[in-house]
Amino acid sequence: MEYLSVHIDAAAVTASDTAMSKKQVFQALAGIAAKSYGLDQQMVVDALHDRESLGSTGFGGSVAIPHARIRGLDKCVGMFLRLAQPIDFDAHDGQEVDLVFGLLSPLQGSSDHLKALAEISRFLRDESILTKLRGASSEDALYVLLTGQKDQQAA
Repeated sequence: MEYLSVHIDAAAVTASDTAMSKKQVFQALAGIAAKSYGLDQQMVVDALHDRESLGSTGFGGSVAIPHARIRGLDKCVGMFLRLAQPIDFDAHDGQEVDLVFGLLSPLQGSSDHLKALAEISRFLRDESILTKLRGASSEDALYVLLTGQKDQQAA
């Protein structure tokens, strides 16, 4: 099975987020980014919103990949939300979204950002992976599916 190489903290994976709108998804992702990666929450919300204003990051297949470039990062980092209820994300296929992979990248290094986006989109096109992500029983299981690594900090 293929895994993502984008850095994802175990704490950046949420199994049943209660966001009910794009705005709430961005706030949830920004909260995770603040906690997991020490980023300014409002800066992340603003950057995600600014990128979304250019066009929906609703990827299709009930998946969204909101992404932005952020000052203060030295590598691409990810956050993952499995939503408790699908929401409208203005996806090109019209489907509501229940899986969200947030990507934050350094301001410099556009090729790394594009490579990470391509990797994430390839990974999230695989129907068997989507089925496993939707059926995972815990955040730990989601983390392993995304990265292939067990949380080294788990008790």
